[in-house]
Amino acid sequence: MSDNVGFDEEEFSQSMNTGTLLRMMGELREHWMYAAGFMVFIGLVAFMEAFMTRLNSLIIDEGIVAGNSDRLLEIVLFYLGLYVFFSFCVFAFIALAGTLGQKVTYVLRRKMFNHLQTLSLSYYNKTAVGWIMSRVNSDSERIADLVSWGFLDIIWAVLNMFTAFLFMFSINWQLALMVLPMIPVLLFVANWFKSKILVEYRESRRYNSKVTGSYNEMITGVRVIKALNREEKTLEEFGGVTRKMYTASYRAAWFSALFLPSIYLISAVVSGIIMVVGGQQVDSALATGMTIGQLNAFIGYITFMMWPIQDLARVYASMQHAIASAERTFSLMDTVADIVDKPTANPLDKIEGQIVFDNVSFKYSNDKDVLENFSLTINVGETIALVGATGSGKSTIVNLLCRFFEPQEGSVIINGNDYRTYQLHTLHNKLGIVLQTPHLFRGTIRDNIRYGRLDASDADVERAGSLAGSHEFIMALEKGYEEEVGEGGVLLSTGQKQLISLARAILAEPELFIMDEATSSVDTLTEALIQKGMDTIMKGRTSVVIAHRLSTIKNADRIVCLDHGKIIEMGTHRELILKGGYYHNLYTKQFRKEREVAYEQEVLVSDAVELVK
Repeated sequence: MSDNVGFDEEEFSQSMNTGTLLRMMGELREHWMYAAGFMVFIGLVAFMEAFMTRLNSLIIDEGIVAGNSDRLLEIVLFYLGLYVFFSFCVFAFIALAGTLGQKVTYVLRRKMFNHLQTLSLSYYNKTAVGWIMSRVNSDSERIADLVSWGFLDIIWAVLNMFTAFLFMFSINWQLALMVLPMIPVLLFVANWFKSKILVEYRESRRYNSKVTGSYNEMITGVRVIKALNREEKTLEEFGGVTRKMYTASYRAAWFSALFLPSIYLISAVVSGIIMVVGGQQVDSALATGMTIGQLNAFIGYITFMMWPIQDLARVYASMQHAIASAERTFSLMDTVADIVDKPTANPLDKIEGQIVFDNVSFKYSNDKDVLENFSLTINVGETIALVGATGSGKSTIVNLLCRFFEPQEGSVIINGNDYRTYQLHTLHNKLGIVLQTPHLFRGTIRDNIRYGRLDASDADVERAGSLAGSHEFIMALEKGYEEEVGEGGVLLSTGQKQLISLARAILAEPELFIMDEATSSVDTLTEALIQKGMDTIMKGRTSVVIAHRLSTIKNADRIVCLDHGKIIEMGTHRELILKGGYYHNLYTKQFRKEREVAYEQEVLVSDAVELVK
C-alpha cells in the first residue's frame, strides 16, 4: 500500500479562483429568502450597535454632564427598548444563518450523491472511496459554513465598519480620515498571506483525502492485515500519510495564526495614533466643537472597528480552506459520465431478439485490448457459459453486455439495434445480476431481497427466497426474514449472502440474467442450493454465466471458451468433452482435483472413526 491509496488528487492553481467563489455563493440561490432575511437582520444589528454607541455619548452629554435626570431616563428607556429589539435581531440572523448552512449542506450532498449515481463504472474503478467520502462529507460542510456563517461574518464586519465610519465622520471628519490609511495596509498584508495560506490548505486537503482513503482501505481489509500479521507495517505506512497531512496542516495553521496578530499590530498602531491626536483635543473640546461624550464615542468607534477587521482576517483565512474544498467538490460535480444517453435514445421495452457482439474491441485505459474484433450471438432464452483463465475477457464481456462500459470499436446489438440507441436505465431494468462477491445493504434480509423489486409484497419476497433455496436457512435464524445482515452482510456467511443475492435477482424477474462466478467461494452443499436457484431463474430466460466450477454449467446451451479475448472453443458440454481440446483438459483436471479432495476427506473421516474405536 502506498500513500497514494490508488489515486491522485487533481492539482489546482495557487491563486484564489474567483469563479469558484462566485459558484459557492451561487449555492444560495435556492435559499435566497433565508439569505435575504439574515442580511436584513445583520444590517439592523450593525446599525443598532453603532447607534447604541452614539446613545452612550448622549447619556454623558445630555444626561450626566447636563444634570438632566428626565432626559437621562428618557434616553436609558429608549436604550433598553432598542436593546430588546436588538436581541431579537441577533436571534433572527443566527437562526436564519444556521438554517441556511444546514440547507446548503443538504443540497450539496444531495447533488453530489445524485450525480454519483449517473457516473459510469469506470469512474469508480479509478477513484478511491476515501476521495469521494471526503468531498461529500467534510468539504460540503466547509462550503456551507462559508456561505452561511462566513458570509454572515463578512457582511456584519463590512456593515459594522461602514456604520462606525459614518458615525465617526459625523463627529470629527478630520480624525475619521486618519483611519483610512489603515485600509491599503491591511489589503497588502491580506494579499501576501492569501497565497501562503491557500497553498498549505490545498496541500492539507489533498492529504486529508489520502488519509481517509487509507483509513477506509485498512478497515475493509482488516482481516487480511491480521491474517498476514501486517499490523505494524500497516501502522507505519498509515503514519507516513498522516505525518504529511500534519506537516501541511501545521504550516497552514501557522500562517493563519500569524495573519491575525499582523492585523492586531496594524490596528493597535492606528488606534494609538488616533487616541494621541484625539486626546490632544480634550482640553480644546469646546473650541473644536467636540464634547466629552462625542470624544468618548469616537474612541469607542475606533475600538469598535477593530473587531470587524479581525473577523474579516479570520474569515479570509477560512475562505482559502473553503475554496480549496469547493474546487474539489465542484470537480466531482462537473465530472462527465463516460456513458450517457443520446438525445434520440428510445426506451428498451423488451429483449425479444438476439444479443450480438459485432466485432467488438475494448481496452481499459491505456492497456492493451482485452477484446479485439470479438463476435458472439446470444439467442433469446439461451444460456451461455463463459469459461477461461483470469484475464481472458469473461468479466469484460459481461460489463459490456450490461453497458457498464461501451465498446471502443464495434457494437453490441439488441433487437437488431445498437444498444446505444436505447435509454440506459431501461436496459438496466431488464438485468438481474449475481456477482462473485455479493453485496448486501445494512438492514434486514427481507429488505435486501426486496431491493430487487421495491413494490414486492412480503409473500413475493418469501416466494423468491424459496425459489433461490434460501428460505430454509432464513427461517432457521432467530428473526427469520427480519434478521439484520449487518454492514455489507457481515453477519452472514458468503454462501448465505450469495443465496440472498440470488433471491433478489429472482424477485426482479429479469429478462437477462447474469451470474459472475457466484459459486466460486461456497461449499458443495451451498453450491447445490445455488445451482437449484440458478436453474429456476434461467428457465426460459436469456442468461450469461461466468463459471469457475465447471460442474455448474454442464446444462448450458453453449459453453464459450475464451483465451486473451478470443473464442477458442464453443459448444455444449458433451460436444466439447468429445472434442478433447481446451475445455476437455480443463474439466478433467478440475474433476480429478475434486476427486482427490473428496478421497482425502474420506480418509480423514475413516481415520477419525478408527481413533474413536
